[in-house]
Amino acid sequence: MSGTSAGYKSKTLATWIALIGGSVGLHRFYLHGFRDVWGWLFVVPSMVGLYGVQRMRHLGVDDHLAWTLIPLLGVMLSIAMLSAIVYGLTPDETWNARFNPKGPDHQMNWATVIGVAAALIIGGGVLMATIAFSAQRYFEYAAATAQGKTVSPIQ
Repeated sequence: MSGTSAGYKSKTLATWIALIGGSVGLHRFYLHGFRDVWGWLFVVPSMVGLYGVQRMRHLGVDDHLAWTLIPLLGVMLSIAMLSAIVYGLTPDETWNARFNPKGPDHQMNWATVIGVAAALIIGGGVLMATIAFSAQRYFEYAAATAQGKTVSPIQ
Protein backbone atom coordinates (compact mmCIF):
# COMPACT_ATOMS: atom_id res chain seq x y z
CA MET A 1 0.00 0.00 0.00
CA SER A 2 2.70 2.45 -0.84
CA GLY A 3 1.90 5.81 -2.28
CA THR A 4 4.07 5.22 -5.34
CA SER A 5 1.26 4.07 -7.61
CA ALA A 6 1.31 5.38 -11.17
CA GLY A 7 0.01 8.86 -11.84
CA TYR A 8 0.36 12.34 -10.48
CA LYS A 9 -1.15 12.86 -7.00
CA SER A 10 -2.15 16.41 -6.16
CA LYS A 11 -1.88 17.49 -2.54
CA THR A 12 -4.61 20.06 -3.11
CA LEU A 13 -6.99 17.51 -4.60
CA ALA A 14 -6.22 15.00 -1.84
CA THR A 15 -6.99 17.69 0.77
CA TRP A 16 -10.33 18.56 -0.81
CA ILE A 17 -11.31 14.92 -1.36
CA ALA A 18 -10.62 14.24 2.32
CA LEU A 19 -12.67 17.32 3.21
CA ILE A 20 -15.67 16.35 1.07
CA GLY A 21 -15.67 12.55 0.98
CA GLY A 22 -13.10 11.50 3.53
CA SER A 23 -15.59 9.95 5.93
CA VAL A 24 -16.10 7.13 3.41
CA GLY A 25 -12.41 6.82 2.53
CA LEU A 26 -12.38 8.54 -0.87
CA HIS A 27 -9.07 10.27 -0.09
CA ARG A 28 -7.46 6.91 0.59
CA PHE A 29 -8.79 5.51 -2.68
CA TYR A 30 -7.43 8.54 -4.55
CA LEU A 31 -3.95 8.16 -3.07
CA HIS A 32 -3.63 4.37 -2.78
CA GLY A 33 -6.23 2.85 -5.11
CA PHE A 34 -9.28 0.72 -4.47
CA ARG A 35 -7.24 -2.10 -2.92
CA ASP A 36 -6.43 0.06 0.11
CA VAL A 37 -7.75 -1.75 3.19
CA TRP A 38 -7.77 1.42 5.31
CA GLY A 39 -9.97 3.14 2.75
CA TRP A 40 -12.57 0.38 2.98
CA LEU A 41 -12.45 0.51 6.78
CA PHE A 42 -13.79 4.08 6.63
CA VAL A 43 -17.03 2.99 4.95
CA VAL A 44 -18.56 0.70 7.59
CA PRO A 45 -18.36 2.97 10.68
CA SER A 46 -19.58 5.94 8.66
CA MET A 47 -22.60 4.04 7.35
CA VAL A 48 -23.35 2.63 10.81
CA GLY A 49 -23.22 6.15 12.25
CA LEU A 50 -25.48 7.40 9.48
CA TYR A 51 -27.89 4.58 10.34
CA GLY A 52 -27.88 5.90 13.93
CA VAL A 53 -28.81 9.38 12.66
CA GLN A 54 -31.69 7.88 10.66
CA ARG A 55 -32.88 5.90 13.70
CA MET A 56 -32.91 9.04 15.81
CA ARG A 57 -34.83 10.95 13.13
CA HIS A 58 -37.49 8.21 12.98
CA LEU A 59 -37.61 7.01 16.59
CA GLY A 60 -36.72 10.17 18.49
CA VAL A 61 -34.03 11.09 20.98
CA ASP A 62 -34.90 8.28 23.41
CA ASP A 63 -33.46 5.59 21.14
CA HIS A 64 -30.43 4.23 23.00
CA LEU A 65 -29.02 2.38 20.01
CA ALA A 66 -28.87 5.66 18.09
CA TRP A 67 -26.99 7.19 21.04
CA THR A 68 -24.34 4.55 20.56
CA LEU A 69 -24.13 4.71 16.77
CA ILE A 70 -24.16 8.45 16.09
CA PRO A 71 -20.74 9.15 17.68
CA LEU A 72 -19.19 6.74 15.15
CA LEU A 73 -20.15 9.13 12.36
CA GLY A 74 -18.71 12.07 14.29
CA VAL A 75 -15.44 10.24 14.88
CA MET A 76 -15.15 9.26 11.22
CA LEU A 77 -15.83 12.83 10.10
CA SER A 78 -13.21 14.10 12.56
CA ILE A 79 -10.65 11.59 11.27
CA ALA A 80 -11.37 12.67 7.69
CA MET A 81 -10.87 16.33 8.61
CA LEU A 82 -7.62 15.48 10.39
CA SER A 83 -6.47 13.66 7.25
CA ALA A 84 -7.26 16.74 5.15
CA ILE A 85 -5.24 18.90 7.54
CA VAL A 86 -2.28 16.48 7.50
CA TYR A 87 -2.33 16.25 3.70
CA GLY A 88 -2.53 20.00 3.27
CA LEU A 89 0.26 20.74 5.74
CA THR A 90 2.66 18.08 4.46
CA PRO A 91 5.74 19.84 3.05
CA ASP A 92 5.90 19.79 -0.76
CA GLU A 93 9.22 17.94 -0.76
CA THR A 94 7.83 15.15 1.43
CA TRP A 95 4.62 14.94 -0.61
CA ASN A 96 6.50 14.74 -3.90
CA ALA A 97 8.93 12.13 -2.58
CA ARG A 98 6.06 9.94 -1.40
CA PHE A 99 3.39 10.36 -4.07
CA ASN A 100 5.16 11.85 -7.12
CA PRO A 101 8.69 10.40 -7.10
CA LYS A 102 9.05 10.26 -10.89
CA GLY A 103 6.49 12.82 -11.96
CA PRO A 104 6.03 16.57 -11.80
CA ASP A 105 6.38 18.25 -8.45
CA HIS A 106 3.33 19.57 -6.63
CA GLN A 107 3.48 23.15 -5.41
CA MET A 108 1.26 24.31 -2.56
CA ASN A 109 -1.32 26.97 -3.46
CA TRP A 110 -4.16 28.93 -1.89
CA ALA A 111 -6.71 26.22 -2.63
CA THR A 112 -4.75 23.91 -0.33
CA VAL A 113 -4.65 26.53 2.42
CA ILE A 114 -8.40 27.16 2.13
CA GLY A 115 -9.04 23.39 2.26
CA VAL A 116 -6.95 23.08 5.42
CA ALA A 117 -8.76 26.00 7.05
CA ALA A 118 -12.15 24.54 6.14
CA ALA A 119 -11.12 21.13 7.49
CA LEU A 120 -9.96 22.74 10.74
CA ILE A 121 -13.26 24.58 11.20
CA ILE A 122 -15.46 21.62 10.26
CA GLY A 123 -13.35 19.07 12.14
CA GLY A 124 -13.26 21.14 15.31
CA GLY A 125 -17.02 21.70 15.19
CA VAL A 126 -17.81 18.05 14.52
CA LEU A 127 -15.47 16.84 17.26
CA MET A 128 -16.94 19.24 19.83
CA ALA A 129 -20.49 18.30 18.82
CA THR A 130 -19.70 14.59 19.07
CA ILE A 131 -18.19 14.98 22.53
CA ALA A 132 -21.11 17.15 23.70
CA PHE A 133 -23.72 14.75 22.28
CA SER A 134 -22.07 11.71 23.84
CA ALA A 135 -21.60 13.39 27.22
CA GLN A 136 -25.18 14.68 27.28
CA ARG A 137 -26.65 11.26 26.48
CA TYR A 138 -24.39 9.56 29.01
CA PHE A 139 -25.37 11.92 31.83
CA GLU A 140 -29.08 11.72 30.92
CA TYR A 141 -28.84 7.95 31.10
CA ALA A 142 -26.94 8.09 34.42
CA ALA A 143 -29.48 10.52 35.90
CA ALA A 144 -32.40 8.36 34.83
CA THR A 145 -30.91 5.25 36.39
CA ALA A 146 -30.00 7.16 39.58
CA GLN A 147 -33.63 8.21 39.96
CA GLY A 148 -34.66 4.59 39.83
CA LYS A 149 -36.21 4.67 36.39
CA THR A 150 -35.87 1.51 34.39
CA VAL A 151 -33.95 2.41 31.25
CA SER A 152 -33.31 -0.21 28.65
CA PRO A 153 -29.98 0.41 26.90
CA ILE A 154 -31.29 -0.93 23.57
CA GLN A 155 -34.85 -0.42 22.41
